[in-house]
Amino acid sequence: MSSGITPEKLARLEQLLDRQDILECLNRFSRGMDRFDRELFLSAFHADAVVAAGPFVGDPVALYDWAAKLHDHGQSATHHNLLNHACDIQGDVAHTETYYLFVGRNRDESNWIAGGRYIDRLERRNGSWKIALRTNAIEWSGLV
Repeated sequence: MSSGITPEKLARLEQLLDRQDILECLNRFSRGMDRFDRELFLSAFHADAVVAAGPFVGDPVALYDWAAKLHDHGQSATHHNLLNHACDIQGDVAHTETYYLFVGRNRDESNWIAGGRYIDRLERRNGSWKIALRTNAIEWSGLV
């Protein structure tokens, strides 16, 4: 009796598993920032990754230090929510575009809200998907 797993179905399953691993990577970034969990945040990036976020351009360690200081000084709580997600996987390289909605509760009792897209190149190295290049395209921002 055949198991019904054709090469096409196996390829689709592998693609779905890769997509799930990539989403989990992106979630580690968001959760790591919101919880000030440096190790979790950095686990989303290859050590040699390059990130451009607003005025910041640099490596993941410097990004965490810059962003943690910014958020700790300005907000009592933050939420980086991931929304629509497009993912194109070609072997060990994936290009993704993930919409986000950021909400921060400012220390002055106002709220900062922003939306944009994370445009990422992820690479699978040693079996693990991580961000190699990120551009944070901030599309709007304001206080409410």
